Amino acid sequence: MFLALRELRFARGRFTLMGAVIALIAVLVVLLSGLSSGLVNDGVSGLKAMPATAFAFDKGTITDNAFSRSLVDAKQLDAWKKAPGVADAEPMGVSIVNGTTGSGKQVDLTLFGIEPAGFLAPAVSSGSGLNAPDGIVVSETAKSAGVELGTKVTLDRVGTELTVVGFTDGQATFGHVDVAYLPIGTWRLLASNTGKPGAPTQAQLDAADYAYSSVVALRAADGAYPDFAGYDATAGTMTMTKAKAFNASPGYEAETMTLSMIQAFLYAICALVVGAFFTVWTIQRTHELAVLRAMGASARYLLRDGLAQAAILLVGFTALGVAVGVGFGAMIPDAVPFALEAAPIALATALTLVLGLIGAGVAILRIARIDPINALGGAR
Repeated sequence: MFLALRELRFARGRFTLMGAVIALIAVLVVLLSGLSSGLVNDGVSGLKAMPATAFAFDKGTITDNAFSRSLVDAKQLDAWKKAPGVADAEPMGVSIVNGTTGSGKQVDLTLFGIEPAGFLAPAVSSGSGLNAPDGIVVSETAKSAGVELGTKVTLDRVGTELTVVGFTDGQATFGHVDVAYLPIGTWRLLASNTGKPGAPTQAQLDAADYAYSSVVALRAADGAYPDFAGYDATAGTMTMTKAKAFNASPGYEAETMTLSMIQAFLYAICALVVGAFFTVWTIQRTHELAVLRAMGASARYLLRDGLAQAAILLVGFTALGVAVGVGFGAMIPDAVPFALEAAPIALATALTLVLGLIGAGVAILRIARIDPINALGGAR
């Protein structure tokens, strides 16, 4: 690495300028990674937190925003309860509503109707779990909107009044809206348009003749791998694993694909910029490298020396860029869907380094084609 270190020392201006570009790319990579993670959490954190293995939608449901489009009946639910390899099958209702708190503040909520004592019941960080027909457990992030324990939310148009009895343990959102868990009976009362102004009662829930839900939440038995697709024909459903069901939430697929394309272009730009820099740099020092070849240095030695130079540049300034990006990310306000997560940032950083080295390696390969005779003036 003798040559690489000397060049880094005596061409500080050029390498610093190139390093600044790499650092800026690293900052953008970190910010895009945080934005991508934040949008995912803001869009489907409620689903991610559920211990479900898969969700069964009504057959033929359009996959875009399928949770709001699907409607399954009691027969389909019963069929899945008998499915081999399925430990639990429970109804789950999903609907997005607008409401007003007692102080007159408007709030948007995604209602998740679940069995209060079922496996979908959320863990609470404060308050209590679901019990009363009018009780709801709300995402912890709703506290920033002024929602507290005991807050009464009156749903628009129907006038049904729900009371916050607990908060989830961590963020629970769906479609960028805070989730409110409530008993499936209360959800069915609202979905059937038979709800009345005021707090719902058990008598109203018992009188509601509505045996539907949005989907059937499925949990596989320990060590079992149920044939979900094969059993769909029997149940008349269309089943998606939990990860695939993320695409059935509003706008999730479009948002993630857009950010993924931006990140892919950014990685390509990093490889091209680093490759272009080392191409120019190699051309400028062709004579010196040819002299080394004439003195006996192998092409492998020169290639290794050039890659070491690129690695020092990439690692040093990428680390600087990541640190700056994390610092900027920590200052982003809570209103922006942004989340600094170690795994996505580490992956993005590794891709930046690898693609940068590939770009530099392609440029430095021209070293192997340098003819030592050039150093001796034979080509003049």
